Amino acid sequence: MEFDAELDTRGYLCPLPVLKARKRLHGLPSGSVLRLVADDPAAVVDVPHFCNESGHELLGVEPDGDASVYLIRKCERT
Repeated sequence: MEFDAELDTRGYLCPLPVLKARKRLHGLPSGSVLRLVADDPAAVVDVPHFCNESGHELLGVEPDGDASVYLIRKCERT
């Protein structure tokens, strides 16, 4: 899948991957897709929760070696 921006948070622990994703998404236009790479074990819970709470769409998750890749579409809350 194509993406508009990428953020590699390998080596960062909770809550930094989500905080960095929030900041990166803030600078993107609505509809953009962020590819987030994280190896924090808590990210499997934190990233979906963040998307649900902030109104962004989690498009998918896939393994990438020792990390996971999360594709997040920025959505504006109405």
